[in-house]
Amino acid sequence: MCPDIGTVRILIHHGTRRKCESGSNGRQMMKPRRAGASRGYEEMDGSNVPGYGTGVTRNGATGASSIGSTGSSTDATSPINGNGGAPPEFELASVSVVPDDTFTVTQAVNALGFGWFQVKLSLCVGLCWMADSMEMTILSVLGPALHCDWGITRYQQALVTTVVFLGMMLSSTFWGHLSDRYGRKPALTLCGVLLILYGLLSSVAPSFGWLLLLRGLVGFAIGCVPQSVTLYAEFLPTKQRAKCVVLLDCFWALGACFEVALALAVGPNLGWRWLLGLSAAPLFAFAVITPWLPESARYHVASGQSDKALTTLEQIAKDNKRPMLLGRLVVEGPSGSRGSVKALLGSSLRRTTLLLWFIWMSCAFCYYGLVLMSTELFGGKNKTVLPETENDCHPLATTDYMDLLWTTLAEFPGIFATIYVIERFGRKKTMALQFLFYAGCVLMITVTDVRVFLTIILFMARGVIAGLFQAAYVYTPEVYPTALRSVGVGGCSALARLGAMATPYVAQVLFQSSIWSAVSVYGFFAVCASVACMLLPYETRGTDMGQ
Repeated sequence: MCPDIGTVRILIHHGTRRKCESGSNGRQMMKPRRAGASRGYEEMDGSNVPGYGTGVTRNGATGASSIGSTGSSTDATSPINGNGGAPPEFELASVSVVPDDTFTVTQAVNALGFGWFQVKLSLCVGLCWMADSMEMTILSVLGPALHCDWGITRYQQALVTTVVFLGMMLSSTFWGHLSDRYGRKPALTLCGVLLILYGLLSSVAPSFGWLLLLRGLVGFAIGCVPQSVTLYAEFLPTKQRAKCVVLLDCFWALGACFEVALALAVGPNLGWRWLLGLSAAPLFAFAVITPWLPESARYHVASGQSDKALTTLEQIAKDNKRPMLLGRLVVEGPSGSRGSVKALLGSSLRRTTLLLWFIWMSCAFCYYGLVLMSTELFGGKNKTVLPETENDCHPLATTDYMDLLWTTLAEFPGIFATIYVIERFGRKKTMALQFLFYAGCVLMITVTDVRVFLTIILFMARGVIAGLFQAAYVYTPEVYPTALRSVGVGGCSALARLGAMATPYVAQVLFQSSIWSAVSVYGFFAVCASVACMLLPYETRGTDMGQ
């Protein structure tokens, strides 16, 4: 009988003319030892240890390896251990191992590299981001349409936006807990189903109250979308992680452009109900593909399901056409408390968590504030003001849709600039510089009334703040361990929604009374957030994601 060696490196003592080899059923089979092979100790063939390690010499005539520290190899008739007999012995053939017979998910992901597996995952996660972007973009179109159709007030228009962000804020931590306890894949699957359901029901809402409720539930489901970034980042090699996560913002911009084009084609003829229904198409596509999404290998290892993690890693190796590492998969470091907000505020992570909460809140506050201020600055220039008897209805014109489209396209330069800068200056410095640049841009709004210059300023600010959002998405999953990664990203997302809920009162209410006061608020928060970025205790550029 041959021993069941599993994945442990073994040196076998020779004494018979038979050796073990792997059979078709995965067990070790006996076969004749190579003719002329030396007696002594031989390392298994196929070892992936370069040069067979220190002190190991290669016998060119026979292909046998002998350990130099044991002295010279003996021949087939030499006595062993001082006696004239030769005890039975055998050798194992063709087993590949890593030097220490163990590896982590981080080592496996880095070794398997970026390939077809990551490309497929990019498209799936990108579709999720497109759906999120469309649901956000539609808010700028839905308000004016409801104002004309149902005669709602401006305050009620703002409430339609606020209730979506409220749902997102309330659900972020919930989705983080769910993802950390039951996995990223089940959470995203449930998210896709709920988004389709509430999105379609919104299109047939009979009253404004029902619409508010359903849009709030849509926001609740959208709160799970950041978990797709967590899943995506956990499958990316260290060298490609930052670039790929930032490039996800391209899908956000594409989703916004698609929604504006859909609104231009559908809105004037079929109305907002058809627009809401058709906007659920990417959500339906995402819900269909979620059963094929891979579960996070890091989550499986952290939750004690190493066999499932190995299956996922083998699929990566197959898709990327790379050899699978052999050895025992181990957890890198302690897992700690899974899915615990209390753990986020522990002594080791308290400073990081509080600073990231403020950074995310400021980022959302500044991003959505800029979008709303752009509407206020350009609004009315291409509109025909109707008599008050017609509810002061201002349906969006083609030029309005084009302005929205150009504003969205301004995010692409910010994305690519962030990709270039983030790997050269690091995550912290990149975010700090972007906040300062944004502060300078918004303060320049008050010094010019020329539309061309104003447009350039707004586009630069939009590109910078869009790239900053993605830089935050890169840094946050990197700085938290696997056990707390989802709840950490979820908590940051919740604070971001709080900032988004507060910004309409500055960008729309305060802006109408004093432009200088409004832009000063945004400039102040941007400068404070820049300081917070530099105070973060860890720089994650070039580091592996912790287990």
